[in-house]
Amino acid sequence: MRVGVISGSGSYDWPTLMNPVRRSITTRYGQVQVSEGRIGEVELVHLSRHGAGHARLSNHVAHKANLAALREMGIDALISLTVCGAVDPACAPGSLIVFDDLYFPDNRLPDGSVCTWFDEPGAKERGHWIFERPFSDTVRTALLEAAEQADVPVVSGGCYGHVDGPRFNTRSEIAALRNAGVTAVSQTAGPEVVLAGEDELPMALLGFVTDCANGVAAEPEPVDALLERMARSGKIFADVVAAALPRLAKADKLAPAGIVYRFVS
Repeated sequence: MRVGVISGSGSYDWPTLMNPVRRSITTRYGQVQVSEGRIGEVELVHLSRHGAGHARLSNHVAHKANLAALREMGIDALISLTVCGAVDPACAPGSLIVFDDLYFPDNRLPDGSVCTWFDEPGAKERGHWIFERPFSDTVRTALLEAAEQADVPVVSGGCYGHVDGPRFNTRSEIAALRNAGVTAVSQTAGPEVVLAGEDELPMALLGFVTDCANGVAAEPEPVDALLERMARSGKIFADVVAAALPRLAKADKLAPAGIVYRFVS
């Protein structure tokens, strides 16, 4: 089995990758750097959204290039990782969230174009992604079971809210998101969910809460507290993924979320 992992802020390398090989993958959407290796018996392909030194802000991330590169590497499933800000006050900083829903109504890539593979009229296999929940149950279950082994609180389920960056959100914007049922927000994972879904790739999203979004806590924390948790998130993510991989390898059925109803020319 080969699993792709996309990491975000604070996780620019994968610390436990055995015999890593760096590769440059050329796609029609651009060039992407990945690292390939093994963790136990599972092959893993790691991609850093932001790159070394956080070279790319959220508005610079080339989502279609990233997903195309992982597809070129032949992954069987995708685990996406994000540090996030809590909108639901019940999700304390330092918690993990295994999301089960998505709030991404704009459905736009950072350049403003619609987030879809199906951007050419009449293209072969164009279609509609139809689903009840946007994440693979199998991948979610593996992550949840693995996260429960970690020495941190874990929230099973929750709505991930994709927000545009690179600025953070105002109090009124966060209040609107809370009214929409959003649990936590970050600036990058929405397009990955949609593109993986349209590609019929089993995928799940794991969040680590670094802080409370504006207006959620009675008093805002210093930025240093956010940065300290972000620094800790890398090891926590690595431990959870390492525990999830053998569960995925043993899963009876690795299925994507929903179906793509295609109009085949």
